[in-house]
Amino acid sequence: MESFKKFTAQNLGISISNDQLNKFLLFEAILIKWNSQYNLTSITDHKDIIIKHFYDSLTCFKYVPLNNKITLIDVGTGAGFPGIPLAIMNPEIQLTLVESVGKKADFCQIALQELEINNSRVLASRAETVGREPTHREQYDWAVARAVAPLSTLAEYLIPLVRIGGSVLAQKGVALQKEIRESKKAIFTLGGKIKETFPIALPEEMGNRTLILVKKNKNTPSQYPRRPGTPKKNPIF
Repeated sequence: MESFKKFTAQNLGISISNDQLNKFLLFEAILIKWNSQYNLTSITDHKDIIIKHFYDSLTCFKYVPLNNKITLIDVGTGAGFPGIPLAIMNPEIQLTLVESVGKKADFCQIALQELEINNSRVLASRAETVGREPTHREQYDWAVARAVAPLSTLAEYLIPLVRIGGSVLAQKGVALQKEIRESKKAIFTLGGKIKETFPIALPEEMGNRTLILVKKNKNTPSQYPRRPGTPKKNPIF
C-alpha cells in the first residue's frame, strides 16, 4: 500500500492519511470476501485492485473537488467504483450509487456500512428511471461513470441528473475521437458541452484512460432520458 500512497502523491497530488489507507485496505478485504458470491470483479490480485480500481477511481479528482461538500451520483457503479474511493478521500461528498444489478447493489450497501461512509445511499435501479425521478433529476453537482457505455448513450444516463452549472465526468478508454464525435449531438441535445478531455496513464504500465469533462449549461428536455434500454438501442446521433 505504500506504493499506492506514493503513486497518488506523485502523480495526482493527493495525500492519503493512515486512516484513509486503512479504509482502502478494509474495502479490498470486503471486495475479496464477497467477490465470488456477488460476481463483482475479475480483478482480484492485490496490485491490480490497488491500481486498476482504487488509483483509477482517484484520477477523478483531476476535476472533482477533493475537499468541498458536493453531491455526486455514480451511475453503473458495479462494486462501487469510482464512487466509494472518492468518498473515502472526501467525507464531505453526499454520495449516491446507482446499480441495476441487484447483487452488486447489495454489495455496495454492505461496503458502505462496513466502511462507515455516511451521507450515502444505493439505488438498485436503471439510470433512465432515476433520471426521471424528481428527487434525482437535475439535483446533483457531479455525475460520474466508469466504462459503462459509449459516450452518446452515457450522456443520456448522466446529463439529466446534474443541475445547470453541474458537471459530468466519464472515465473512458483511449482512441475516443470517433466516439466523441458521435456523441456531440446527444450532449448538446441533453444540455451539455464537452469542456475538456484529459489522458491518464495508470502506474506500472497497467493501461491508459481518458477523462471526459462535460459541463451542463441548460435544462435537459423533458423527454429525456427515454425508456430503459432505448438510449443503448437507439443513441442520439
